[in-house]
Amino acid sequence: MPDARAAGPFSRWERSVARRYLFAKRKNGGVALISIISFSAVMLAVFALITVMSVMNGFRAELLGRILGFNGHLYAQSPLINGPDRETIIRRIKAAPGVIQAAPMVEAQAMVIGPTQVTGAIVRGVTTSDLRHMSLISGNIKNGSMEGFGQGEYGGDIVLIGERMAQTLGVLPGDPITIISPSGPATAFGSSTREKNYIVGGVFSVGMSQFDEAFIYMPLEQAQLFFGRDTTVDYVEIKVDDPDKAKELKQAVEIASGPGALVNDWMDKNHSYFTALQVERKVMRLILFCIVAIATLNIISSLVMLVKNKGKDIAILRTMGASQGAVLRIFLMAGASIGVAGTLCGLALGVVFCAYITPIQNFVEWATGTSVFNADVYMLSHIPAKIDWREVGGIVLASAAMSILATLPPALRASRLDPVEALRYE
Repeated sequence: MPDARAAGPFSRWERSVARRYLFAKRKNGGVALISIISFSAVMLAVFALITVMSVMNGFRAELLGRILGFNGHLYAQSPLINGPDRETIIRRIKAAPGVIQAAPMVEAQAMVIGPTQVTGAIVRGVTTSDLRHMSLISGNIKNGSMEGFGQGEYGGDIVLIGERMAQTLGVLPGDPITIISPSGPATAFGSSTREKNYIVGGVFSVGMSQFDEAFIYMPLEQAQLFFGRDTTVDYVEIKVDDPDKAKELKQAVEIASGPGALVNDWMDKNHSYFTALQVERKVMRLILFCIVAIATLNIISSLVMLVKNKGKDIAILRTMGASQGAVLRIFLMAGASIGVAGTLCGLALGVVFCAYITPIQNFVEWATGTSVFNADVYMLSHIPAKIDWREVGGIVLASAAMSILATLPPALRASRLDPVEALRYE
């Protein structure tokens, strides 16, 4: 053995002794089985933490992207918007810093009757040019086309409906539907309903069931006429280049909308929803970190067994000149290597799993014949996963740190072992 007194900290001989102790067979005083169990526990805990947090990040990003792609980022209501200067006001809003689109819109609830079913719907009235700029709608027409929006090839008044609504109603492009508005003209017996037949010109799918099953897009002029809005609109839907800065742009849009304007942003409209997602994410991270901590505690039992089995060897090392620090470092490296190796393998497994999560989902659904991610429940058609590398780095560092901390108590115990006591009965 090299001179332990001359070797520096974490020298080659310390590493070789740590490696020999870690992989020694049980009959030679090793604890390889317990080490394997500890390694597997850390690996699976890190894998679970990375996978779950990536799926939650992907879920939030997908929801946020689709919600903000389908809806506006700011909503402006003002007396001037429904006045004769509407076009001037809208041009001023479009000229505000960061604004990329401003679309006057009518929105109302209605009942829709198809050949096989009746369902509720939210009808949005927009101009054809504004609808073409809504890429999440115009770029996801699954059947039919936007060419028929308004007056088109099928004749009659043309509308666009969501894919899941089309499936519920049992209609295809060219088929008629009946839309019923509960707010019809006033009569001597109260308000009556208003109904009208429309032709399905196209079917869109944005990948969120709550939108695909509930929304109908109708030309603005027809919506104003059908819902009794005359020439007015309900609000101006505004999209900005950076949705995260919507609050900062609020004041500029209020000024552009004129006196008495009321402007809300998407955070106000979906505040409770995204707050719930954020709280759930934090709680889930805490729970999974506790699982990682529990997994690293297995290293303590592994090292305690190792120290007990190697008491004679520790005493011999001490009598040959190994210091307490050298013994401490030997067992520290032996235990930390289990946690660090498990962490790195969990990292690799988690990253690969997240990268191929969609093929894995498809394979599981094919093998089991069941849907593991029901769009009716989760509002998305597939399991999303988005790896946040800063978060992954934090997970890896935290797991490695907990593994090293878990090795300290048994390593300190080994370093303080009295050689005389250990060899007394040998």
